[in-house]
Amino acid sequence: MPESITARVRGGEVVIGTFVFEFATAGIGRLAAGAGAEFVVYDGEHTGWSWETLGKLVATTRPTSAVPLIRIPGTDRTFVSRALDVGARGIIAPMVGTAEQARRIVEWAKYPPVGSRGAAFSIAHDDYAAGAPADKIAFANEDNLVITQIETAQGLENAEEIAGVDGVDVLWVGHFDLTNSMGIPGQFDHPDYFAALDRVSAAAKAHGKVAGFMPTDPKMAADLVSRGFTLLAYGGDLWVYQQALAAGIKEVRDQL
Repeated sequence: MPESITARVRGGEVVIGTFVFEFATAGIGRLAAGAGAEFVVYDGEHTGWSWETLGKLVATTRPTSAVPLIRIPGTDRTFVSRALDVGARGIIAPMVGTAEQARRIVEWAKYPPVGSRGAAFSIAHDDYAAGAPADKIAFANEDNLVITQIETAQGLENAEEIAGVDGVDVLWVGHFDLTNSMGIPGQFDHPDYFAALDRVSAAAKAHGKVAGFMPTDPKMAADLVSRGFTLLAYGGDLWVYQQALAAGIKEVRDQL
């Protein structure tokens, strides 16, 4: 199992990983880790992947240096518990709009006495190992990251309250959905969009939390870091592959 990045994330260090949406292969987590990704987010919201598929992706990533996370399909108790039980070491919850919603997600992600996560041990999330349940509970409650996506106008309006919820580690901006909800779809140069980024970053900082984002190029990543975003998932597998292939084919043709 890789060392925890949780302390580094919570400490505000810049931590860089990537998203996986398309390539559900046994090697994808190892490829990402070998490329330097410190975490891999497996997307359960937009892919339609089954829990069996997500479990296998997580299982083949856990032994690497990259920490596996799952973006769950929605903010339902079953999604939270199942993602963690198949071995994810944190969740990204989409469309979080209120502090109360964030509190429920934290409760479902944490074992008693902190929360109400259902108990099952010596399964995937603890590598089928024997051991004292109390130790496993303490480790999971401390180690697993709870990431809430701010991607609606409601979530933006309540960003400060969401950041103030104990157990929330990261406020993650979902930029496309956020601009859609704000009535400026895809306008990533709009002043209101930049103001939204700064508001989320400020809310996170004010409560000792972290701001996260999925930059699609290095320039965007640098701008986000300057705005206070420190948890970055650089691109996604399908786009990285397509862009690299396009660049390579163009270079080959240019040599002809």
